[in-house]
Amino acid sequence: MFTLLQNSDFAAHAHLLDAAFRLRKKVFADQLGWDVPVTGDREFDRYDDDAAQYLVWCSADRQRLYGLVRLIPTSAPTLLFDVFGATHGNDPALVSDTTFEGTRMCLDDDRIAEDFPNLGAGAGFGLLLLALCEAGLALGIDRLVSNFEPAMARIYKRAGLGYHLHGKADGYGARPVCCASFDVTRSVLSDMRAKLGIDLPVFKSMPGFTPLPQAPRTIEAAL
Repeated sequence: MFTLLQNSDFAAHAHLLDAAFRLRKKVFADQLGWDVPVTGDREFDRYDDDAAQYLVWCSADRQRLYGLVRLIPTSAPTLLFDVFGATHGNDPALVSDTTFEGTRMCLDDDRIAEDFPNLGAGAGFGLLLLALCEAGLALGIDRLVSNFEPAMARIYKRAGLGYHLHGKADGYGARPVCCASFDVTRSVLSDMRAKLGIDLPVFKSMPGFTPLPQAPRTIEAAL
């Protein structure tokens, strides 16, 4: 299942957050070798605060984590401006309560291989991106912004997700880092579902789910 952990869910689902930080350390520090803050076997930073929300892909009993992405409104402190400003020229048009930064998107390839042996990594990212669009609609987000290396463009294309490129810059590693935004609309969702061959919603909100002001209050209303 795909669901969203909001601040009010953190205490009740601390085990999922713990699994998320462990997975982030496994992927970004151990596998990719990124220079990220690591404490023990967990990776988390100063942006993992009350402003953050986490889209998680987990088992129905919420005991096994398969993937996640962190969401933060661009009106709050973000990596987008604090670290990656050169990729978009510190564009003030990207600052909004309804524009969210998506970061730390990752999958647990080993666990997915165990529980979904017929699902490839590319397909897993496609599902996570589809759930991200559904969650964004339910929240009332109108745009998502992400920094990524050029190779990710192929994954977005396979998922049927178009984007607006705001720029790219060198100096962050071996490859350039791009900045792009993604519209969160029912039309985009329809295109992604058609591309991925998935008709039914994959995102399910938690009890007590809190949308942004004026946003739909249930996933059913949003979709």
